[in-house]
This record gives sequence, structure tokens and C-alpha cells, in this order.
Amino acid sequence: MINSSFFTKPQMPYSIALSVNDISAIGTPTINITRKGNVPTKEQGRDKERANYSLSELDAEVDVNIYVNITMSPNSNVTQLTLKRKKICRQGQPQRKSLEEESVLADASAMVASSNPFYIMIGFASCAILLVSLAALFCYYRSQKGHNPDVTNSYAGVTSHLSSSKAGQSFLRVDTPNHSSTISKTGSQYWSFRRLATPSSLQGTLIMPVHNNTSSISDLHHASRLSDQIMELSVERRRILLREKMQEGTFAQVYSGILIEDRNNETNSSSSEVMVKTVSDQASKMQVSLFLIEGMSMYTLQHRHVLNVIAACIDDPQRPLLVYPLMNKGNLKLFLQKCKFSPEGQVHTLLTQDLVSIALQIIQGMIYLHRRKIIHKDLATRNCVVSANDDGTLLVKITDNALSRDLFPNDYHCLGDNENRPVKWLAIESLLKKEFHQASDVWAFGVTFWELMTLGQQPYFEVDPFEMGAYLRDGYRLFQPINCPDNLYDIMVCCWNAVPEERPTFPQLLTFLSEFYTALGKYI
Repeated sequence: MINSSFFTKPQMPYSIALSVNDISAIGTPTINITRKGNVPTKEQGRDKERANYSLSELDAEVDVNIYVNITMSPNSNVTQLTLKRKKICRQGQPQRKSLEEESVLADASAMVASSNPFYIMIGFASCAILLVSLAALFCYYRSQKGHNPDVTNSYAGVTSHLSSSKAGQSFLRVDTPNHSSTISKTGSQYWSFRRLATPSSLQGTLIMPVHNNTSSISDLHHASRLSDQIMELSVERRRILLREKMQEGTFAQVYSGILIEDRNNETNSSSSEVMVKTVSDQASKMQVSLFLIEGMSMYTLQHRHVLNVIAACIDDPQRPLLVYPLMNKGNLKLFLQKCKFSPEGQVHTLLTQDLVSIALQIIQGMIYLHRRKIIHKDLATRNCVVSANDDGTLLVKITDNALSRDLFPNDYHCLGDNENRPVKWLAIESLLKKEFHQASDVWAFGVTFWELMTLGQQPYFEVDPFEMGAYLRDGYRLFQPINCPDNLYDIMVCCWNAVPEERPTFPQLLTFLSEFYTALGKYI
């Protein structure tokens, strides 16, 4: 049993996290100090604990990483350490379930941390390496103290981004009209949620992607937030009844269903019609994790034209269910294609005024998302749903992109970077530089508007995905759809300006299209 402690005279904020690459071989490790707080200013007492053991299920060599962030002073950047080691696991031999014997043992009450401290149950740490590293950090701090005499509490987190008709088409090289506007580049900004401990039922499900054999503390924090959100929406499986299968991919499944209101198990409990997204047994753990991450992206959002998740069920961690309000016409892209190819009279007949109304509703939803500092990054008709009202009008809502890659595989392509992206909807800067902001969502809206006017035709159908960057750089854009008024096509072209600052904003688009919609109504 190894006991140790660490301290420093000035207060220095720290955060710590652990990860392993094979949790099935080594079990779920823990560390018994708070995940975030201040390094103690004096040596604390040592608390001895007994290590728990379990039998390893397989022979494996497990990579173990410990990540430590320490802020030396308000004027210095965050110092991040990544400590690595390997653990040999033998089948049938005892393995540690916790890190008390090889990790830092410190009195949790000594840490000045945020309320409700919690333990990250990912990783395995080496005590000796950690002590040496902290000593080195302390020496470094002492050497820097003369340059930064006023040392106060500061903490900066480490951030990372967890990220048709087959007829021939002609592509036009257009001179983009100059509708200058000021674009506020918000970058990839997301929501802030309470950070609680990862529920044990999700620990085998929430696997954050690991890049370059390391995992950032920000990714681990995101997993904890995601777990918190799912638990707040959690319902029992008995309350969800699956009915008709609406869509299906290789592993993705979308059902219509019933969500039963829980009223102390009364027989007269009310119910509501819902749409349920889930996965089959063919889905990998990484695909399940991505499904949950993307499916919860609209969590807490409340807007007439944004579809938010209303319930989740994780009774079976390998087949989680996400529940949404039901839109009776389903996916917008499939709805448009039915209207195009089905005999007249069997499906809703769409007029130009209907299509402009749909575009206006999408714009209103995007204005709301941008006001909430959310960049969608995958706006398209496939990520919208539609419902017909009693008066025949259509209600459209923007959705998350959970399972879209599997349900619409022809809309996504991998350009050799191991990332499946909606290449033909991406702005030129997003495609070439992976830059995303409000103006890149405007570009995607231009392509979405083109989809509306063509009733779900595939954009750039004849262009190889690997050639899209060159096509856009050379100034080529989508052609004007048949029966599309010039004014509407001009709006699309403005959205495809190569300079993000020259594209219209969504409020400007709302004004343009509202005026056109009003004028169109006078002639109908």
C-alpha cells in the first residue's frame, strides 16, 4: 500500500483525469482525490484504504494515461502533463478495481473544489510518476515566482472539439453578388451544464473518441456532462412502446411510438405519440457513444422550429433510446422526394409558397440556435422533420444529426481523414480548413434551400467528393433549379459567397424571404 500527499505554499488550481484503452481487461479504475480544485497549501494526513480486486476477463496489455492541468499564475498558460504507463493483465489473475495502491492518496476535504466533487472513473495512475511530476512543477513554479510575484487563484480549462434524382447536373461558375454583412464568428461554441459524476450504468456506453493515443480532460468533462443530461431525461423502458419502423440503416433505427406518462403506475395514465431513435446490435460502442453525443445536442432547447429530445432510456446501455415529439410527415428530405416522385394526389402537393414557408421556418430555427451560441454544422433537409397541420399547412423543425450518417450514407463522405462529413453541404472554409461559424451555417442553408426547390435532389451529384474543394475554389456553384424564381436563386448564390463576411446573416435572410413570401401571396 502506497500513501502520499502533495502541497505547495501558493494556491495553484489543478484538474486531473485518467483513461485506459481497454476497460474490459482492467476493469473501471478510480482515483480518490477530487477531480478539480486547488493544490493544498500544507501537507495533509494520509488515509489508508484497502484495494479491491476482480478477475481479469482476458490477457491484454493496457495503455494507462493520467492527465494533469495546473495553472501557475494568472499570467501564465495552463501547464498540462500527460503521464503514460503500460499495465499487463493476465486472464484469471486479480486486477485492481481502484487506484488506492498505485495512485495519489490525498484528503479530499483539503481541496478547494466546486460543489459536489466527483470522481472520474476512467484511467489508471502511477503514484511515483505523479509525485516526481508534481515536484518538477513545484520547482518550475519557484523559478518563475520572481517574474509573477502576485500569485492568485486562476484556472483555464483545456478545450477540444469532440469532433435524389440521378439526372445529370450542370454547374455554373457565378459572380457572387456582394451583399455585405457583418458576421459574428462564434466558432464552435456549446452549452454549459452542471458537472456531476458519470452514472455507473453509462460507464460502458460513453466512450469518448481518443486521438493520437491521448484523451483531453475536456473530453472527459464532456462525457460527465452528457451523463448528467441523460440521467435527467431518463425513463423506464416500460414507458416506451415502439410501433412502426420509420427509417433504418446499417445499425440506425427510427420508430414511431408511444411515451406513457408516469402517474404512480395508474392504469389511466396519459400517453403521447413520439419518435424514437435507437441502434441495433450491429452498432459498435463508439457508434453508440456518437449517437448519444449528437442526439443530446438539442438538450434543453425550446423553440417552435427546433426538435428537442424529451426522454432517454438506457436500461440496455448497448441499445439506448432517445425520444422526440412525433412529426407526422417524418424526415423532410424523404417527404420532399415522395412529393416529387409519387403520383399527384397521393402525397402533399407543394407550391413555391409552401417551399418558401419551409425555408422561413428553418431560418427562424437557425436564428434561435445562433442566439444560443450553437453552430449546427450539419444543416440539411435530412436533419429536419415535418408535420402537416389540420389546416393543411406544414410545420418544420430542425433536428440534431444523430444517426444521419448511417441513414443517409450518400450524403456523407470520408476524404482520407477518417471523418465522415457532409462534404457537399460544407462551406468552402469548413471543407478546406474545418472552420465552422455562423456564416458556414448560412452556406449550408443555401444548399438546403436548393434541396427544397429541387424537392430533395442530391447536390453536386456528378462531382467526386475529393474534387469539391477545387470546384468551390474555382467559383463553381449549384445550378438554378427549374421553376425557381430568379430572386430565390440570387439568395442562394449570396449564401455561397467564398468570403464568409460577405454572406447574408440569418436575420437578413428572414427579411428577404418574408418580403418575397408576402409578395407571392398577393398573386395566389
